[in-house]
Amino acid sequence: MNKHELHGGARYVGGKVEKAVGDMVDSRDWQVAGVVDQVAGGAENLFGRAQSIASDVADTTPSLIEEARDRASDAAFRAADRSADAVRDARAAMRGNEGVVMAVAAAVAGYAIGWLIHGRRG
Repeated sequence: MNKHELHGGARYVGGKVEKAVGDMVDSRDWQVAGVVDQVAGGAENLFGRAQSIASDVADTTPSLIEEARDRASDAAFRAADRSADAVRDARAAMRGNEGVVMAVAAAVAGYAIGWLIHGRRG
C-alpha cells in the first residue's frame, strides 16, 4: 500500500462522514463537499492502486521474460531434434531405394527434354 492509496482511502471515508453530517444537519454545502471528497478520494485511491500494480508488474517482468526466453529456447532445441530425427528417418527410407529414385528422376528429365525438343502438339 502506498501513500496515494492510504491518503485516497482516508479522504474517501472523510467524505462519507462529511456527507452524512451534511444529511443530518440538512446542509447542501456539506453534502456537496462530502461527495466531492468521496470522488477525489476514490480517484486518488485508484491511482495509488494502479501504481502498486505497475510496481508489482515491473518487479515480476524480468523473471517472466527469463522464463519465456528459457521456454522458447527449449522449444527451439526440441524442434531441431525432431527435424534431425525426420532427416535421419528420410535418409533411412531412401536406403535401398536409390534405383527407384534414379529411375523416377531419369523419367522426369527425359520427359522434360522431350517436351523442350518437340514442344507441345495440340
